[in-house]
Amino acid sequence: MILVLNFGAQYAHLIARRVRELGVYSEILPCDVSLKEIGKLKPDGIILSGGPASVYEPNSPTMDRKILGLGIPVLGICYGLQLIAKFVGGEVLAGKLKEFGSRELIVKKNGKLLKGLSRKEQIWMSHGDLVEMLPKDFEVLASTDSCPIAAFENNARRIYGAQFHVEVAHTPKGTQILKNFVFDICKAKKDWQIESISKKLVKEIKKEVGKSSVIMGVSGGVDSTVAATLLHKALGSKLYCVFVDHGLIRKGEAEEVKNFFERKLNFKHFYFIDASHIFLEKLKGITEPEEKRKIIGHTFIEVFESKVLELEKKHKDIKFLGQGTIYPDRIESAQPSKYASKIKSHHNVTLPEKMALKIIEPLKELYKDEVRKLGKELKIPDEIISRHPFPGPGLAIRILGEITDERLRILKEADYIFIEELRKFGYYDKTWQAFAALLPVKTVGVMGDARTYEYVISLRAVTSVDAMTADWAKLPNELLGSISNRIINEVRGVNRVVYDITQKPPGTIEYE
Repeated sequence: MILVLNFGAQYAHLIARRVRELGVYSEILPCDVSLKEIGKLKPDGIILSGGPASVYEPNSPTMDRKILGLGIPVLGICYGLQLIAKFVGGEVLAGKLKEFGSRELIVKKNGKLLKGLSRKEQIWMSHGDLVEMLPKDFEVLASTDSCPIAAFENNARRIYGAQFHVEVAHTPKGTQILKNFVFDICKAKKDWQIESISKKLVKEIKKEVGKSSVIMGVSGGVDSTVAATLLHKALGSKLYCVFVDHGLIRKGEAEEVKNFFERKLNFKHFYFIDASHIFLEKLKGITEPEEKRKIIGHTFIEVFESKVLELEKKHKDIKFLGQGTIYPDRIESAQPSKYASKIKSHHNVTLPEKMALKIIEPLKELYKDEVRKLGKELKIPDEIISRHPFPGPGLAIRILGEITDERLRILKEADYIFIEELRKFGYYDKTWQAFAALLPVKTVGVMGDARTYEYVISLRAVTSVDAMTADWAKLPNELLGSISNRIINEVRGVNRVVYDITQKPPGTIEYE
């Protein structure tokens, strides 16, 4: 097995997942795990994750430096590389360089770690510190135009490092580097295979829920639909699905979801609740993103609890609240590590301390692409499986600033046109996620002979594998022009359309 030590990285779980995909079991533990605990696990190798801190910050995450002397191969990634350099007597420059996004790696020597890489490779960087010097017994394998030590190795001490993120999809040869470390350096055996995921999860659900029933919120998105279908497979009529219309969903979506669950999936217990007036009233005057998310999350639970009280009169065994939370939700909400930098809270994991229901999250260990694979195994129709992700807080986090009836109307119309045009041009399935956002500014324009002063719509379309990293989608000019023309001509209140070309990181996919 390969042990991953988590220094608060968003990508710690992605590292473990990549190793498991190679057929080798991987487990994640906090970076401050004891040598005794490591000894019990007997890992073939240890990978040190990245993290948001600087190695020189007070109380920055660290590990027992004796780990480097165990004779077990160690690979440091990003922060992990910098920590190794600090421990072995190298020099780490704090805050001298910030690199985010795609970079070109210049391979000076392949060594064991970079075996199979060409002289120039695309990599993904996300760091603020860099290593400037290492002891003489360490060999520098690669660099970038601004990072002199982007990869190193010391075969005698079995210590290796990569400043870039080998685990993300935007480092194309990252899997090759992990293979080199796991199989050639650690000599790990390919002997771990996952049994049928759905059978395993169904068994776990039955064990956790027992004779109780579950009430589950569904949105029609991939995550909640797969989670609900899985729960339904395990529990049958003991699952109660509730669709809460908080008034922040896309145009025409409420009726689509209702028809899908009632007619196509044939769920016995499906309830539609129009609570839009409750949510919109509570969101009046709210502009801060985190406050929006918390209000929506808490109100969502309140509405559910109200429905539970109603249903308990007939069914007293409802004890669980099902959710479609997946790994990226938990990682970005800083759930896995005390050292993680909180990016944003997700309504699925922002729950009141005193809640009457226990939470069950059957997808909490999975990434989006794994959820889609599971959905296919469960025979969920492609139109749901291939649907773009949609955030729980809905359009509330795509309207920057205060939510008003006018802004909500404008965004619903603009977003509908964007998605409709993507489908028409054949680009919907070529993008991971696409949506329109309303910026809280107005600009001057001219329509006919009149001066206008109206809103700006920002279009966002990205390509990704697992939402941990994302690149902006290269949509053709003809498509962008068609979308812009339609929005400006058909949506009253908009006179300017822009296209967002920000990668993740440094940006997130959503705006708030």
